Amino acid sequence: MSQQKAVLRANGFTFKQFFVAHDRCAMKVGTDGVLLGAWAPVAEATRALDIGTGSGLIALMLAQRTGANVAVDAVELDEQAAAQAQENAAASPWAERIAIYQDDIAHWTKRCEQRYSLIVSNPPYFAPGSECATPARAAARYTAGLTHDVLLACAEELITEDGYFCVVLPTAPGDKLAALAIERGWHLRFRTDIADNDSRPPNRVLLALSPTSGEQFLDRMTIRGPDQRYSEAHCSLTRDFYLFR
Repeated sequence: MSQQKAVLRANGFTFKQFFVAHDRCAMKVGTDGVLLGAWAPVAEATRALDIGTGSGLIALMLAQRTGANVAVDAVELDEQAAAQAQENAAASPWAERIAIYQDDIAHWTKRCEQRYSLIVSNPPYFAPGSECATPARAAARYTAGLTHDVLLACAEELITEDGYFCVVLPTAPGDKLAALAIERGWHLRFRTDIADNDSRPPNRVLLALSPTSGEQFLDRMTIRGPDQRYSEAHCSLTRDFYLFR
């Protein structure tokens, strides 16, 4: 038991194969990021990009799920978060495969010469409203700094023809982003609606969009079963990451 307590450091989150410090990040490790990192389709990925990486969580999860020849790049606007993401990546088993860039994604896209077969983002989704405790948290939560239209435009410039662009969002903003993407010529390929349990409607959605049309896969997942234990589907999705699954 004492060894287990020593592993569970207080300034972040301990996963099976890596640790994510997040005390200098506006947005902490949370369910949405873990779901996206575990769900994004990686089978055909040759190079991956995490937009708005924060602590580096999703970039680390993608590195764990992909082969040794797959590079993972990650872009983060906030200087403190980008520095912490770099530290997290450097301390991980995949330090040589993960590159962190501190920049505005719109500016970074214009200079980037790479194309990515997998792009992921846990993007801002609230319209500007009530004040946040810090400007960094406001940037992470509100779309004023990174609208979904701008996010899609960046993804269009960076994606390969048969690649996937994946996001996690609350259901209503997710529906709007999907509709906007389809208007811009994207094709919805995967969608998983997430509900807390069977008695509640879905409150978040995982989307995988592609420039190329193809078969659609739509499903639904609950996080907890009737007994309030984590559902088998949720455990199956995340068991390679959470310590106690």
